[in-house]
Amino acid sequence: MNMTKLAFPLLLLLFSCSSVIEEKNIDHQEKLNWEELIDTNLSNWDTYLSYQHQPGYDGTIPKNEQGDSIAPIGLNKPSYNVFTTVQEGDDIIIRNSGEYYGCLITKKEYKNYHFQLKYKWGNKKWAYRKNLLKDSGILYHSIGPMAAEYWRSWMLSQEFQIMEGHTGDFWSQANSAIDIRAYKPESNLDPMAHESQEYLPISMNSPYKNYCLRSGNYEKGHDEWNTLDLFCYEGKSLHVVNGEVVMILKNSRYIDENGKSIPLIKGKIQLQSEAAEIFFKDIRIRKIDSLSTKHQSLF
Repeated sequence: MNMTKLAFPLLLLLFSCSSVIEEKNIDHQEKLNWEELIDTNLSNWDTYLSYQHQPGYDGTIPKNEQGDSIAPIGLNKPSYNVFTTVQEGDDIIIRNSGEYYGCLITKKEYKNYHFQLKYKWGNKKWAYRKNLLKDSGILYHSIGPMAAEYWRSWMLSQEFQIMEGHTGDFWSQANSAIDIRAYKPESNLDPMAHESQEYLPISMNSPYKNYCLRSGNYEKGHDEWNTLDLFCYEGKSLHVVNGEVVMILKNSRYIDENGKSIPLIKGKIQLQSEAAEIFFKDIRIRKIDSLSTKHQSLF
């Protein structure tokens, strides 16, 4: 048999198959129906600013030199310029100066979604975090009034932490609670997420407390853009850092004033300002009808 004659049809078939696969991938991306959440006027967001917390803050309302309580800056107050936008080529980039504690808050509530953004760190740190790691976060399923938690800056919510060396960690904000696949802590250690482990309840009143470490550090270098993906579906969520699943969470809920557990499966999304400069771009969200087979298998 002439092998040259056989090879040509095979190459043609392989080329055709690769073209079909590429076309399907393009079609799949187009069908995702992303809602873009950045424009130059930040029209999809409200802003809330509280205080410029100082070292030694203890969770109480800050006071002035005369001992009087200081009021928070509040909602959508102009002239502070903590959140601004700049155009770089085709990208609209949000600069979060971090000078005051607070957040950007989506005007809409979301349920069952895939949320995605890119971030990189700036160089500035302020007051409370001058000698600490740079910090921010995505607060999801955010409900109720502002200033509901220790820092008097954010709504009751679940946190996908953005922090130097700790991106993907979890914090419960106020009286939220959730279950995470994680190693049980010993002594003064914290729980650490891992897909091989059973679920631990994480909340303010849990024996494991309200914080859990991500399974590994996948953050890129200081000047590089990182991609974060948050999948939320019917009380389940996944924290994904640069393509790596770093935490598996389920049974999202909060505890009401009577001690009753209430499902927490929808709400607004907050992006924290937390005394460190950070930049965001490519913020978008899409509705999902289910988790993928691969993601569902993690639960």
